[in-house]
Amino acid sequence: MTLSLALTLSVPLMLLPARAAETPKIVVFGDSLVAGYGLPASQAFPNVLQAMLAEKGIKVELVNAGVSGDTASAGLARLDWSIPEDTQGVILELGANDMLRGVDPAVTKATLDSIIKRLKERNIPVLLAGMQAAPNLGADYVQRFNAIYPELAKTHGVTLYPFFLDGVAGNSSLNLPDGLHPTAEGVRRIAAAILPTVEHFIASLPKS
Repeated sequence: MTLSLALTLSVPLMLLPARAAETPKIVVFGDSLVAGYGLPASQAFPNVLQAMLAEKGIKVELVNAGVSGDTASAGLARLDWSIPEDTQGVILELGANDMLRGVDPAVTKATLDSIIKRLKERNIPVLLAGMQAAPNLGADYVQRFNAIYPELAKTHGVTLYPFFLDGVAGNSSLNLPDGLHPTAEGVRRIAAAILPTVEHFIASLPKS
């Protein structure tokens, strides 16, 4: 084998690991707020966030693993097949449907705890997107539910974004007529607000 042929054959092999390292795959695992309920796929949260990251020169593949209607328990049931082996990080957004259905916060917390533990067992870092309960559920429920996310983040040492719908929840101009799901502009507001936290999360991912 000539030297030039050997170099030609070796170049693709040398480039593959570097390319993979430059573009981490992050799965956005959640419910309708991730899936993009009522919106074109291009306006769903993962696509909008990926475009914002690209504008800042950050290469990342965000995979939309949102299923409308999912509770934390439904997410746990599909966790293993929803998170591919080559996943390098997970943005975890679940719990809104638990709150809307009045699920005991202790159950939601235990389920999210199991999800985080399973991901950590696979050495997959987690960014936990928090949720807050509607005030009409009563002070006791609100206090117990809102404590879920900071407590889990502290217990497991994962990155926390305190409230996924910050600045959008309750704003009729940023939500669809159902009052629960963000409009395209609402999604952009959510993505812009969480962007710095996601940037930090990506920078903290182990280099392959």
